[in-house]
Amino acid sequence: MLIDPLKNWKSYNQLIEKINSNNGPIATYGIVDESIGHINYAINEHVKKPVLIVTYDEMKAKKIYEDIKKFNEENVELFENREVIFYKVDAISSERLVNRLKVLSRVIKGEPIIVVAHIEALLNKIMNPDIYGSHFICIDKEDTIDVDDLTNKFIQCGYEREHMVEAVGQFSIRGGIIDFFPPSSQNPYRIELFGDEIDSIRIFDIESQRSLELVDQAYISPVKEVLILDEYREAIIENLNLDLKNATKKLNKGSRVKERLEEKFLEYIEEIRERVSISNLDMIIPYIPDKYLGSLLDYFSNDTIVFIDEPKRIEERIRNTKEQFLLKYSELLQIGEVLSGHEKIRYEYDQIREKIEEKIAIVNSAILSIGNDLKPAEIVKFPTKTMQSFHNNMELLNEELNHYKYRGYKVIIFAGSEERAKGLQAALMDLGLVTSYVEDYEHEIKSSQIFISPGSINRGFEYPDIKFAAISHKEIFKSTKDSRRVKKKSKGEVLSFSDLKIGDYVVHENHGIGQYGGIEKLNIQGVIKDYLTINYRGNDKLYVPIDQMNLIQKYVGGEGTRPKVNKLSSSEWAKAKQRAKKAVEDMAKDLLELYAKRETQKGYAFSEDTVWQKQFEDSFPYQETDAQLRSIEEIKKDMEKPKPMDRLLCGDVGYGKTEVALRAAFKAIMDGKQVAFLVPTTILAQQHYNTMKERFCDFPVNIGMLSRFRTPKEQKATIEGLKKGLVDIVVGTHRLLSKDIEFKDLGLLIVDEEQRFGVKHKEALKKLKENVDVLTLSATPIPRTLHMSLIGIRDMSLIDEPPGERYPIETYVVEFNELMIREAILKEIERGGQVYFVYNRVENIDKIAAMLKKLVPEANIAIGHGQMSEKELENVMMDFINNKYNVLVCTTIIETGLDIPNVNTIIVYDADKMGLSQLYQLRGRVGRTNKVAYAYFTYEKDKVLTEVAEKRLRAIKDFTEFGSGFKIAMRDLEIRGAGNLLGVEQHGHIEAIGYDLYVKFLNETIKRLRGEKVEETIDTSIELSVDGYIPLNYIEDEEQKIEVYKKIAVIKNMEDYRELVDELIDRFGDIPKEVENLLDISYIKNTASRLNIKSISQSGNKIILEFNTLESISPNLVHFMASEYGKRIGFDLSKNPSFTYIYKKNLLSELKVVVEKINSFYQEEKNIN
Repeated sequence: MLIDPLKNWKSYNQLIEKINSNNGPIATYGIVDESIGHINYAINEHVKKPVLIVTYDEMKAKKIYEDIKKFNEENVELFENREVIFYKVDAISSERLVNRLKVLSRVIKGEPIIVVAHIEALLNKIMNPDIYGSHFICIDKEDTIDVDDLTNKFIQCGYEREHMVEAVGQFSIRGGIIDFFPPSSQNPYRIELFGDEIDSIRIFDIESQRSLELVDQAYISPVKEVLILDEYREAIIENLNLDLKNATKKLNKGSRVKERLEEKFLEYIEEIRERVSISNLDMIIPYIPDKYLGSLLDYFSNDTIVFIDEPKRIEERIRNTKEQFLLKYSELLQIGEVLSGHEKIRYEYDQIREKIEEKIAIVNSAILSIGNDLKPAEIVKFPTKTMQSFHNNMELLNEELNHYKYRGYKVIIFAGSEERAKGLQAALMDLGLVTSYVEDYEHEIKSSQIFISPGSINRGFEYPDIKFAAISHKEIFKSTKDSRRVKKKSKGEVLSFSDLKIGDYVVHENHGIGQYGGIEKLNIQGVIKDYLTINYRGNDKLYVPIDQMNLIQKYVGGEGTRPKVNKLSSSEWAKAKQRAKKAVEDMAKDLLELYAKRETQKGYAFSEDTVWQKQFEDSFPYQETDAQLRSIEEIKKDMEKPKPMDRLLCGDVGYGKTEVALRAAFKAIMDGKQVAFLVPTTILAQQHYNTMKERFCDFPVNIGMLSRFRTPKEQKATIEGLKKGLVDIVVGTHRLLSKDIEFKDLGLLIVDEEQRFGVKHKEALKKLKENVDVLTLSATPIPRTLHMSLIGIRDMSLIDEPPGERYPIETYVVEFNELMIREAILKEIERGGQVYFVYNRVENIDKIAAMLKKLVPEANIAIGHGQMSEKELENVMMDFINNKYNVLVCTTIIETGLDIPNVNTIIVYDADKMGLSQLYQLRGRVGRTNKVAYAYFTYEKDKVLTEVAEKRLRAIKDFTEFGSGFKIAMRDLEIRGAGNLLGVEQHGHIEAIGYDLYVKFLNETIKRLRGEKVEETIDTSIELSVDGYIPLNYIEDEEQKIEVYKKIAVIKNMEDYRELVDELIDRFGDIPKEVENLLDISYIKNTASRLNIKSISQSGNKIILEFNTLESISPNLVHFMASEYGKRIGFDLSKNPSFTYIYKKNLLSELKVVVEKINSFYQEEKNIN
């Protein structure tokens, strides 16, 4: 039904005919922007040829791409522009590069896809398709593999060898298992070898490292757009050397420009010669012989359709871009940053035009205007119209649809969701119009028929010639959200051991905090085992057997915390634990008492949702995340109960807490209640006030604001309105807590960032909270484990996923370079955006601002930091929000609270002095719209970095390139959040004993206080004469080893055992005997622990199972075991009760059966009782 009507369109058929005959360029005019995607989608479906759509600007390209995605998500790709960088870059985020390489791989495979690009993306020089094709390797399951040869291929294609594949562009080889992640695939591949033959090819999940499914083929594709190959390596060096000599011979010997040129480009020559990774390929590209390079156009066959959108605007864009490029290039040439050859870093438009002429070109303009481009052989007129807007007016929509029906139109309405489609059908039926609800696009549509589909398109359009109209939900309703759910990335648990490195702090439950010293293999009386070593104060060293790893956690107390290392066998650790336990108990008691008190209080039970509530929620212009929807439901359920709500809503800035709060507020207003929205700063009050005005504009909601930005007269009117019940919702700072504020009928109090209010204000807040529903918002994320612990004593909702459809933030790690900073700021200002420049030392911040003013005189610069008076800072921030300034030089005060969507570039000075979680949070301040955002993490040029700063910079680079370390950054942030939530005293205890142990104490305390049974876990000691360790030839990498040891240590049952066996075989191959022993020992130990068995030891062919107490042994158990084993088992039921079992052949497998029999006996006995 989407494209069949076009078959009767004379213009469309004429175009298809011209495409098939391919007699030269075709000019089209009259196609409105809204239907470019639809018409190209139809062409692609009918002729089954690749289509390349070229437009004049990145936003337009994205819109067309989004339009086509609505019709067929699988068959369209966006080829983004690669920005040319003239500076040395230490690391750059890879999302854009990966997407571009994915497009190349699909095109070279000959897939008849649609690619949308803006013109500048075609000017980029990339490797020619012959080179790409020769490095695009298909591996079939029938092939044989030479591992050395394959390793060389990976390296040639730009892959990096790692112990574990975690990102695109990495490969690893572990025995007969080869993992790699090409940009052409959604998931990485795993090849398992048997000798040199392929046993299987699988794709696996990056988070769990587990295989997902078997496949017949795997593809290795290049991970760089340009490869430096031996056949032209010397030619590059020669060309670069020649250009460098020509540039330097004109300069004086001591000239700084000469020194800079030689320093920079001799380093590049060295990198090429030494075959190391090139720090910036843009510097090399102009020196690669032309025959080895190409454009995206070269990848397409000559029967590709190239749709040129608005050629005159493309020419104008190219002219402007070239002018800007030459201006920047000449500046850099004068100071020795580039050579003359870099002028040819991209193709000229004439060269691109020649390549287009080789394809089937369609030149499209809204009105007939060909430009200087391609002279058309044919001109085809396409009369199309944009769709009118109906502004939520059903009568107007009904009238227009009846008009369409009367004229014999075929109409499809894309409602955006099943619920909305059925609601719309019912509403039109009430107005007397019959429509058909259709699930898919396969139905044939006839004249005068109106179909309503749950699908979505971005904007509607009309084709009068064939009487066809498509209407999107965005024309009918004000909302712009679609039914397509945001694909939620698996969050993955923050593993406390997967990132353990030598020197890290660890917590041993019995011995306290020490530093991890690595794994050591010890041979004790002929038995070989691995031990974790922990170094304590005074050169003490503890060897921890692998089967006791459950007693160890990596120390986590918040970023930058250096805990006090304990001394072995001193009482300080026991005291620290005791203090923490006592504090936890006091806090848990208080929380439980509060919770119990609230359960008995009488509050107001709000009504169920009204029709207006539904309309209000539907008018939200974005797609809610699952976490938002879940939180809204939890809050509404609380509000509908007769007891007062007291719920905490946690989530990072920009994750959508305000919308959740406004839905709760609207619900309260619908019941005639008043709402108070208390915020810590005047600016937040203003931002929330603006949001409310926008969200409530279609509903009879009276909004007030109390802050110093309101005149005394306005404040007086608001106060009167609150008293008389005329103001429905008021947002304000602590002014709301003043004695002169009275509400006629307050029903809901929303508090934003409560921890930022002072003691006096908190007391006043307590009074205001009495018997009203309270929703508290916090912008600091908290650990999910803490959230789970507090369920039942603190009502909490967690928004732990960002909104979808955000573009990745282009991130650079780079030496501070004034010209680059100028360029970054100007680029943002020129597109109407704003910039944060983060400098974290207040004493020099004025100097930095002066330097930037001199560097970028075009910018309006403001300064903001925490040592300014509250009023002064608020004035600066308000002016910045209102766009009076476009650059804010500030300290890390922007880490919290503010959400300014127009700021899309952040530059961090001295990033090496900041922690990863801080940088992660700073980077999150930009990229909140559908614009591409930029983050520059800079460090001082030529500075000798300390070991700590070097490590930090390395972590920042890895994080930028591969996203690694994200979990650690999140963990640090969440621990900070835990401290905010629980208060200063509790945070001190988290730092004293580590987060994991703190949460363990909290869980046990809450259970005990609620009268639930807290299982006393016995740490069963096992002394058996069997080797238990992971051999080097099975898992070489120590971090992976620890991760596996940790998993082995927590095997609770046979299901865990089998699951881990499957994982080990999947990831590392067949399990060696020593590892199998470890799995058995762990399973036996954890089962024995639940059975109150204190120790299991071996004496010759006897195994002694010693129980904790005589009460641990059921009288019937002795009888049962005697009947099962006869003389092979003996019993000692004295003070140290034990069973002695004589094994025959296989110690571990027989012992497993023994403990399983005891376990099943108790299970059966429990079931009978």
